[in-house]
Amino acid sequence: MALETWLIKVKKAISSNKTSKNSNLGVLAFEIAGLMSKLIHLWQSLSDNNIVRLRHESISLEGVRRIVSNEDAFLLALACAEMLENVRVLAKSVSSLSKRCNEDSGLQCFDLSFEDFANTGLDPNGWVLNWKEMESNLKKMDRYVTLTMTLHKEMDEVSDLEHGLKKLTKEKKIIDLQQKLFWHKQEVKYLKENSLWERSFESVTLLLARSVFTILQRIKLVFAVGPVIHGPATVHPSETTTCSGPLLESNSKLLKPPPSTLGDAGLALHYGNLIIVIEKMIRSPHLVGIDAREDLYAMLPSSIRVSLRARLRGVGFSAGDPVLAGEWRDALSKILGWLSPLAHNMIIWQSERSFEKQKLIPKASVVLLFQTLYFANQVKTEAAITELLVGLNYIWRFEREMNAKAFLECYNLKNLQSSG
Repeated sequence: MALETWLIKVKKAISSNKTSKNSNLGVLAFEIAGLMSKLIHLWQSLSDNNIVRLRHESISLEGVRRIVSNEDAFLLALACAEMLENVRVLAKSVSSLSKRCNEDSGLQCFDLSFEDFANTGLDPNGWVLNWKEMESNLKKMDRYVTLTMTLHKEMDEVSDLEHGLKKLTKEKKIIDLQQKLFWHKQEVKYLKENSLWERSFESVTLLLARSVFTILQRIKLVFAVGPVIHGPATVHPSETTTCSGPLLESNSKLLKPPPSTLGDAGLALHYGNLIIVIEKMIRSPHLVGIDAREDLYAMLPSSIRVSLRARLRGVGFSAGDPVLAGEWRDALSKILGWLSPLAHNMIIWQSERSFEKQKLIPKASVVLLFQTLYFANQVKTEAAITELLVGLNYIWRFEREMNAKAFLECYNLKNLQSSG
């Protein structure tokens, strides 16, 4: 069945009245599978190993240090703020579901309880799970997600088969398709019974609520922010990450890029694409034609065009020095070594959040915002891009001159052989 049809059904299901405790999820299973998938990924990103990697590897990336920040506390605060924002968005989705619960008054007030827990650490409902309980729930949710998405595929297949059956006229093909349809319907029946489709609306909502609380508790422990209920943090990045005032509100302000950054200028994604194009051209300068150069130039904002013209002034038209060409290749390789990962991360980060990529189960994020160009200093980034363009200009002309020279030598050799 087409995705649009399912989305219409989901909207109708969400807009219906409150449900009883025994009501099954039905078509809402697909939306909730998406929520579960995000919760699973967010929890996994907070494992001891991932947090250690974040502190000792991710924030130490050369590109991050060069054009984003050289301060550990600031970078870790950005990572914390993004994770808190992610859990806040998930909590908002859970809140819209919890308002439809009739049996559990605690769930009906989920949004207030969540905000209070974030700011005070109080958990009167006892929703925070210990590590073992959360890991057990994680396995359960992972199985639900897998079965629910398999159900969606099988229901699509049944819909396609039923549609195809209407068009057939040959008896043998009709019988074969009917048999195939029968087995797919049996599979759909099995999957409905074992996936989220026939789970209780209220019990699943409670599972989501407890997961959100537990993840928020984990973030507070790991990053040493806000009041916590119990236990020391596994990793204390810095005391400077501790905030005052409403936790979620104060941390969300950190995600607003400063005026000097590409994020504030609205250039982060554009520069990400630009750097990747330049990278491809540097790897294969002999394949770059005049039209491609003009297209690249058209991508440049005025600030880079001005600096590029200044750098190229007085360079000359000859580019026949192989030693200089080799030096430029080494220099460009070093720049791309630290700049390219941030550009690729920018594209990944953005694509993961696009509507086309999300569909029913949004792809889990593999990069954090500070690892992209979003918080990169605009002046430093543009200086690096300009240097790439100057170097590309030289090796491109060098390749053309070498190719022209080789062609001329080959042409002269043929003439010499024919005259001899």
